[in-house]
Amino acid sequence: MDYVRRWLAGADTDLEAGEAIVEHGMRSYETASFHAQQAAEKALKALLIRHQVEFPKIHDLGELLRLAEPIAAGISKELGDAQRLNRHAVDTRYPTSGPPVDRDQARRDLTLGARVRDYVRALLQPYLDAGPRAS
Repeated sequence: MDYVRRWLAGADTDLEAGEAIVEHGMRSYETASFHAQQAAEKALKALLIRHQVEFPKIHDLGELLRLAEPIAAGISKELGDAQRLNRHAVDTRYPTSGPPVDRDQARRDLTLGARVRDYVRALLQPYLDAGPRAS
């Protein structure tokens, strides 16, 4: 249970980091979108870990949603648009020819990452509430 909480806390931290980048104002916002993708990925992995579903070392949100579907029916349909964050998993960590991420796009990405985190947290809340709190 504590391990699942740590994955969710990691998602929270990624969203906080992304928001700090957007609020600070920078030349580029790729890193904020990277954190949005990471938050969604960590939240989905928390769900899979809770249900003891093994997953490979991947960053593909579509594949993580596919793995989660048997334990959370409808999650792929509900959160399928999160797959557009995949391009920020690794590609934006290095110079690429893709379109730059501006502040508005980074905000939209962070909103999407937060939606995934919130959806997963709602699914996990009964489990988290049933166990002892980490100190």
